[in-house]
This record gives sequence, C-alpha cells and structure tokens, in this order.
Amino acid sequence: MRTLYLILHLKVLGIPIIDTIKQMVLSDEEVISIKGVFSGSLSYIFNRFSEEDKPFSEILMEAKQLGYTEPDPREDLTGNDVARKLLILAREIGLRNNLEDIEIVNLIPPSLREINDLEKFESNFEEVDKYYADIKSKLNINQVLRYVGELNQNGKMTVKLITAEKGSPLSNLKGADSLIEIYTASYGDKPIIIQGAGAGASVTARGVYSDLIRMGAVL
Repeated sequence: MRTLYLILHLKVLGIPIIDTIKQMVLSDEEVISIKGVFSGSLSYIFNRFSEEDKPFSEILMEAKQLGYTEPDPREDLTGNDVARKLLILAREIGLRNNLEDIEIVNLIPPSLREINDLEKFESNFEEVDKYYADIKSKLNINQVLRYVGELNQNGKMTVKLITAEKGSPLSNLKGADSLIEIYTASYGDKPIIIQGAGAGASVTARGVYSDLIRMGAVL
C-alpha cells in the first residue's frame, strides 16, 4: 500500500526524486532541507503567467485543456497535492509529520473558497484575474512567481507562492517542468538539483509503469 501511495502521489513529478533520496539516506547523507516546484500544472501556470500578458484564468483553462490539471482545477489550486508530495519526502528522510502540520497557502482567492459548484467558480473568473493581477503588479522586472514546497530537518513544512529572482534555478523553469533542490550536509549551500517534466499523461504513465515493473521484480 505504501508503494502504491508513492506512485499515485509522487510519480506525477516524472522525475527520480524518491530513489535519489533513498540512496542518500542509505549512505548516511544528512538531508538538511528540500525545496522545489512539485506540481507540473502549477509550474506551467505560473511560468506562463509571470512572463505573458494574459489573464490568470485564461492560462488556468489552457492548462486544464492540456490535461495538466485535475478536471476541477481548484484541486490543484488548493495546494494539497503539493503538500502530500512534500509529506512523502519528509517520511523518506525520517520525519513523522502529518498533513495537518504543513502550512499551506491556498491559491484560490479567499472570497471564492466556499463556492462548491465549478461552473459558479468559473463565472467569477473576473475576480480571480483581478486577484492575481494585483499580485503580479507587485513584482519587479527581475522577479517571477513560483509555487513551492519546502521542508527542513526540524520538521517545518510550507507550501506557498513565492517570488523568485531571475537567474535562479527556480526562475528558469519552462513549460510544466518540476525542479527539486536537495540541500545536504556534504554539499553545503550547493544543492543537488533534479529537474524534468512534471505533468502530462505520457510522463505520468512512464513513471507509474517503471514503478510497477520494480514492484514486480521485488515480488
């Protein structure tokens, strides 16, 4: 069951993050912190929104049409999927946090969070666009928006929208790519960076298939 949980909630990254961390732990490497963009859908949305002169809702719907988001894109915007992935990584390095221990910044505008009906939510896209236009207006020319998860060895875990300076690894993301920075005792302030495709049916399918093969070999 635990292996299936990893497949369903982390392999959507499409990158070999679990195996990398497992090898670090087995070799007694001390993992200090992990930070990154864990959601391919939110990567796509904020990569484009930061650079293009388009309303947030238009990019959100394009991500949905491409199959990057859930059928109800609000599931992506809550940040819960990123939090679950972060929790899995926390467990891999020996932490015993629970989902309720994670500080999650919900991307749905506060005034729209109580709306249950998707169509009604979409009818309020003007308010969504105004909310994000205000956030974007506060960026300077060298900043972009990124939705990141971060954990440290003390158990502090956050999922939030940040500004990243252009030229940084996080700012250089394109399309629906994901990127994870792993800081360890041996590498100091130079993180191990794992980057790759983070969304799309073919990427997810390949990741799940590889894990099923591994499970079969173990069994």
